[in-house]
Formats: sequence, C-alpha cells, structure tokens
Amino acid sequence: MRHADMFTAATRPTQASAPTPAAASPARATLPAGNASFGSVFRQVQQDVATFISKGDGGAAPALSPEGRVLLGRSQPAGAARADEAELAELQQQFLASIKPWAAEAGRKLGVAPDIIAAHAALESGWGQRPLRQGDGGDSNNLFGVKAGGQWRGDVTAALTTEYEGGAALKKTERFRSYPDQASAFRDYAQVLLDNPRYRAAIGAGDNAGAFAQGLARGGYATDPAYADKLTRLATRLQRAGTAAQSDD
Repeated sequence: MRHADMFTAATRPTQASAPTPAAASPARATLPAGNASFGSVFRQVQQDVATFISKGDGGAAPALSPEGRVLLGRSQPAGAARADEAELAELQQQFLASIKPWAAEAGRKLGVAPDIIAAHAALESGWGQRPLRQGDGGDSNNLFGVKAGGQWRGDVTAALTTEYEGGAALKKTERFRSYPDQASAFRDYAQVLLDNPRYRAAIGAGDNAGAFAQGLARGGYATDPAYADKLTRLATRLQRAGTAAQSDD
C-alpha cells in the first residue's frame, strides 16, 4: 500500500488475493514537537520550504504542499500563518465531507467506525491532495493505495512509491488499481480486507483504532514499520474531533 507524503494537521472544532503491500513516506501530525516517527518527512518539508524561500516564489521554486505552506507561514507574520493553517484545515474538512457516505458504508461492512476508515483514506491519499494519478493525469480514485495484483481485471495506473526492506526505504514504481469513482474505491477496499484472512484481526474492530491499525499492519498491508502507529494517531484525532463536535451541538 502507499500513503502520501503528507502530514495531518490536528482537527479542531473545526487497501482475488490481497495485493502486495507497499508504504510511502509517513503521514504527519501538525509539527508535533519531539515526535521522532515523523522526523524524516518533517525534515523533507523543511527542506522544501528552505528551497522555496531561497529561490523565491517564481517559476524556479518548487510547488509547496499544503503542509509546506503551513511551515512557510510560520516564518511569516502571525496572520499569514493562521491563514495557511486555516486553509489546510478547510481542505481536510472538505475531504472528510466528500468521503463521508462511502466511509460509513465501508465501516458497516467491516465492522469498523467510519472515522477510522476515513483516517485510513486520509493517510493513504494525503487528505486527497496527493492522489494516485493515471498516465493522462486523471485521478485513479485509489484512496487506499491498493495494488493491482495478478488477479485484478480492472484499470491500472503506475506510480512511484516507497517500500521498506530491511529497514531501508526504497523508491519503486508499482501498479495500482484504478477506479471510476470514490465509491468504487471504498467498496473494493472493504472487499480486499474481507476476502483476505490476513486482515481478520482488523475486521470488527469497532471504534478501536489501535486494534484496526495493528490488524492491518500484522496482515502486511504496508511495509512501513511505523504504519500502525501513524494510522492509530490520525484515527484517534478524528475520533476526538467527532466527539468534540457532537458535544458542541
């Protein structure tokens, strides 16, 4: 499976046999101090921002991710930083709203809370901001990084991903499934988990984000050794945000 090189901002009141797993750069929390598991990706964002600053905002400068814009904003006046963080939070909320019915449907099939399914989609796709693209640039709608194994008969797209082998992160080009829409992606994702006994421990996890994440990791959903921790942290944030929103109503 593949998860995008995005990090997750704290939300406020405000992947037939299963495909071979893969994993990409970690999803990150909003610049949490001392969080070593997010360090390498955080440093990459810092480097991107440094390059952006050194080259200015002209065509020679690389395009910054939403996370990079937040970090850049923190080197700017407070008002600009708050605006960038607000923009990122809004992008995340829009993504969650767009997948809400499909996350609920997949959650019912899997016996897992919708917020946890949504968190998995957010982790793998970078909140929908780093989707797997087809050769023509179109969206594959593959929000869960599901690979196209030998038994897959649908459309396929190739993409660069990161595999962890012996603790080392290696860049590889892999074949991923491509779907006509997000609903198809969620339904296939749920079926992949249900059909493969390796993921049995993740089925029926209810609102236990840690049990679901550990079940996926033990089943080999991703090769990133920190995958379960990343998914658990993100799902827990969404669950807490959902609880806070309900208490405010």
